[in-house]
Amino acid sequence: MTAIVLTTDRLILRRIGEDDLDRHMTLLNTPAVMQYLGGVQPRSVIAAKHQASRAGFAAHGYGFMIMEERASGEMVGHCGLRHVAHPLAPNPEDFEIGWLVREDRWRLGLAYEAMRAVVDWGFAVHGAPRIVALTVEANRGSWRLMEKLGMARAPALDFNDPAMPPLYNPTIQYAITREQWEAMQ
Repeated sequence: MTAIVLTTDRLILRRIGEDDLDRHMTLLNTPAVMQYLGGVQPRSVIAAKHQASRAGFAAHGYGFMIMEERASGEMVGHCGLRHVAHPLAPNPEDFEIGWLVREDRWRLGLAYEAMRAVVDWGFAVHGAPRIVALTVEANRGSWRLMEKLGMARAPALDFNDPAMPPLYNPTIQYAITREQWEAMQ
């Protein structure tokens, strides 16, 4: 079993293991789940993301994780904390959260439950001064979750990504500061 990082009422958030790639490709790398993330990705891209997460944990103690349901043990998502990774983003020094949930588990509150734990972990354990999340304006579900997490739109951090279709530009960011998070506690 790969190391557990965080637990919530319904989820285990654990480090990504070498044997997670096949399940990730089947359960999470689907047209619906990846719609706003550049579409279904080749195996090599997902493998590189897994390796980057393992390297992040080795170097900094944080990265992206697998979300598993506690009751079933099934992989239901991918989430985590890292420094802003998009090369066109104007704020690479910020901590970034991100998530995706497999389609048959949408609208059950799993993303909120996981991300609430990740935001708390980012501020309380890793001392993040500000946490951001990136999405596209068309991805209403994601930015609504960002707002539910206490994040606010940060238009000064928007940027265009020529790799994305015009409909999905610009990439928008939401942010929350440590002080804002502390006031919510």
